Amino acid sequence: MSAMKNTTIMQIAIALAFAAVARAQTVPAAAPPGFADRSDHYVVNPLDTLAVTVVGEPDLTNKYKVDLDGSITLPYVGRQAAAGLSIVDLQAKIATLLKDGYLQNPQVLIDVEQFKTRAVYVTGKVRNPGKVMMKGPSITLMDALALAGSTLSDANNAISVKHLKSGELVTVNRKDLELGKAGVDVILEDGDVVNVPGAQQFYITGNVRNSGTYVLDPGMTCAQAIAVAGGLTDRGSDRRITVGRVVNGRTVDVKVELDDKVQPNDTIKIPTRFF
Repeated sequence: MSAMKNTTIMQIAIALAFAAVARAQTVPAAAPPGFADRSDHYVVNPLDTLAVTVVGEPDLTNKYKVDLDGSITLPYVGRQAAAGLSIVDLQAKIATLLKDGYLQNPQVLIDVEQFKTRAVYVTGKVRNPGKVMMKGPSITLMDALALAGSTLSDANNAISVKHLKSGELVTVNRKDLELGKAGVDVILEDGDVVNVPGAQQFYITGNVRNSGTYVLDPGMTCAQAIAVAGGLTDRGSDRRITVGRVVNGRTVDVKVELDDKVQPNDTIKIPTRFF
């Protein structure tokens, strides 16, 4: 009985050992240094520069630029279409071509050494409007605005983004974006256009501490406009306030109360108190 038990234990141990060896053989070989962070799903574009590694084949391992027509020329396999393929698909394609009469079991790894020149365009109320160059295939709206020098003080709260590929027009709340609210930032790709329009404004004159031009926030009341201008002076009155407003193409003076809404381009006139 003891001999049978020992035989059974030995058989189990041998089976476990074979299983361990089988699992080890299924583990894929580690990629060479520098390829761990590769994005296999990136789609190759014309003018990209690709770092192609054929494991164990230094003569085939090199950097290759994708031509304007989307083709790439490699040793042995010649000129092949590359643009429009994902990295993983291009790897498989080259491996198949090399296996057809050249190498027994080629292992091909591809990384994007340099992306083609990509840019988005930022217009409107930013310090440096124009082309913003991208280092990768995409950039966030927040980063694009930062590279354009950030928004100006008279920027509108509504930023528009026009996506080149889809034609979709997206409106983003600038304040929510600057506060870092989740889900507000937008991913931009090559050719997208960002427009930061100027904010609506109002003017305030008379007996306030800081008369001048101010950004009109949606829903702002006359009382809030006075507060933005630093409040009333010692001689200022919060009664008999009038607003110069364009009505039917003509500028007229309109009497308003403190809780009335300010309209774009209003000129708020703060009178002098009697006593």
